[in-house]
Amino acid sequence: MRPFKEIKANYYFTKEDEARLIELKPLMEKRAEKVVGALYQWIIQTESAKRVFKNESLIKHVMRLVRTWFIALFSGKYDNYFYDFLIRIGQRHERVGVDPHFMTRAINIIRNACVDILCEEIEKDREKYIISINKILDINLDIITSSYLEEEIKGYSPAYRIKIQLVRYGEIFSQLVSLVLIVGLSILTFAVIYLCGKDIYEILSGKLEQTIVTALGSVLILWVMLELLNTEIAHLKGGKFRISVFVGVALVTVIRETMIATLKHETIDFIISLIAAILIIGIVYWLVKRTEEEKR
Repeated sequence: MRPFKEIKANYYFTKEDEARLIELKPLMEKRAEKVVGALYQWIIQTESAKRVFKNESLIKHVMRLVRTWFIALFSGKYDNYFYDFLIRIGQRHERVGVDPHFMTRAINIIRNACVDILCEEIEKDREKYIISINKILDINLDIITSSYLEEEIKGYSPAYRIKIQLVRYGEIFSQLVSLVLIVGLSILTFAVIYLCGKDIYEILSGKLEQTIVTALGSVLILWVMLELLNTEIAHLKGGKFRISVFVGVALVTVIRETMIATLKHETIDFIISLIAAILIIGIVYWLVKRTEEEKR
């Protein structure tokens, strides 16, 4: 399976699309029965569909699952958890023998029902809302169908099964390492908080001139540590990895070292070397930050 970020990029699924879908959530929750009802009517009127859904209780159970999935389309949480949720839907369909054609037809019915709702309820910027709904439905169909086919291929190819298992274990290991990194960053953040507290205590004890600069440096490092922690959490949720934050850590560390060196009256050559390092790292930080902004 392709990465979720790549799939969203291929469909030009933007933050604006996410915002529009979130805005539609109250309306779609209120009209969810219309969507589910349209799908229910198709199932009970189609012989091939009735052969798959063999009794009324099974159909009603599936309709409850469809309603949950439909509301999740407008949750605004389109991260790796949502991606895994869609993959499991495709895998489940393959295991119970549901033909991919039924999923394609179901998405078409849901799409038409959503367009009808928008035509009834919304006049301003209706086309933009329709485009956003089409994107999220196409993304869902893409992932579910791909997952279905991948699950089917595994049944015929032992080599492919081994490959999938290796990729899965690699992903699990990567997630574990990320969790360990978050724990490590949390411990370091507490250590920096202790350092800030120690500096503030010394300031309150009367050592104002000696401690005010180091305290300021400690606060800067604490701010950067929080940025690092938030970046890693966002990355774990499927967000982009921001190298600029790590460059920022180096920049703030050198700035703090320069402040302390000035207080200790270090040699002018040493202070000039620190200023030169700040200049170089600052240029690197600006270039990396600019590149990250251009890729958004």
